[in-house]
Amino acid sequence: MADLKLTHVEKAYGEVKILKDINLDIKQGELIVFVGPSGCGKSTLLRMIAGLESITSGVLEIDGQRMNDVPPAERGIAMVFQSYALYPHMTVRDNMAFSLKIARKSPEEIDKAITRAAEILQLTPYLDRLPKALSGGQRQRVAIGRAIVRDPKVYLFDEPLSNLDAALRVATRIEIAQLKENMPESTMIYVTHDQVEAMTLASRIVVLTVGEGIGQVGTPLELYERPENEFVAQFIGSPAMNLLDGEIVQTGAETVVQIDGGGLARSTVPTESGDKGLKVRAGIRPEDFIPTDSDAIFSGEVEITEALGEVTQLYFRRNGSDHGLIAKLPGIHANLRRTTVSLTAAPEKVHLFHNGRSLLYR
Repeated sequence: MADLKLTHVEKAYGEVKILKDINLDIKQGELIVFVGPSGCGKSTLLRMIAGLESITSGVLEIDGQRMNDVPPAERGIAMVFQSYALYPHMTVRDNMAFSLKIARKSPEEIDKAITRAAEILQLTPYLDRLPKALSGGQRQRVAIGRAIVRDPKVYLFDEPLSNLDAALRVATRIEIAQLKENMPESTMIYVTHDQVEAMTLASRIVVLTVGEGIGQVGTPLELYERPENEFVAQFIGSPAMNLLDGEIVQTGAETVVQIDGGGLARSTVPTESGDKGLKVRAGIRPEDFIPTDSDAIFSGEVEITEALGEVTQLYFRRNGSDHGLIAKLPGIHANLRRTTVSLTAAPEKVHLFHNGRSLLYR
């Protein structure tokens, strides 16, 4: 297994720059998840690591060895694609054995590798079946098994669950988490647009932005609790974080912001005396809003409610804003539509941003 390092890596197609100044250290045993909006270059970056895309500039190293010009077959990498890409006329056993036969491994080595992978992935009863006799989740496990038997330095997963239905996605996600526990020394890089997959699987998450490279790198909870910028704040979490324009009216260990068209928001983000009068945006996650009868940060009429059972989501329209406000209240709250609701939030749950950057990271 291996460490992987990207230094000032960029990718451009002619004048169009897809990835900009990517610097990333991935340690052995980590499961790194790339997330970001469509077009940000997640899969392109994965394919560059695999050797399926050229690197425009910068250096890719695996275990300290420069890999820019090394052919894909010699990088010690196995990739699991979005499509299963199984040979339909071959059994599960033969699909998993194919790459080892090409590598001229002995029958004993092949049998040992397949037995081990099948046990890890609970595929032993299906080794003599054809892919058409398997469910979607089982086929995806075969595709993963085909990677495991090669015993690569780095595993690459390109949205492996996107073709599965909701129930299978949950089950297979849990299986991938268990797979990582069974292979603690393996290094894995996983691409997804699904935040739940990212938050539940990742050792660290890499958030990519469109045309700008990395927005932030950190553990799932670091990105959720301490986003560095508005983009990450709104990308991580569903529904997205609310951003309310305002002005700092009191500085110190606890900052007070006058919200435009609203009340006062208190935040534990510290500020200096010179910050008084600074135009900021107060970020509050929908799940951090609390109904209140006094000292409201925001009051408004509920336009739409979504009763989900464990939570109720309230949608408000804000005067002078193109974006509404969303609150997520625990439990069932019936008959709130077309009523006025006042909301506040605990100071430690109020983030502050200036020019798109969190004041925590100045």
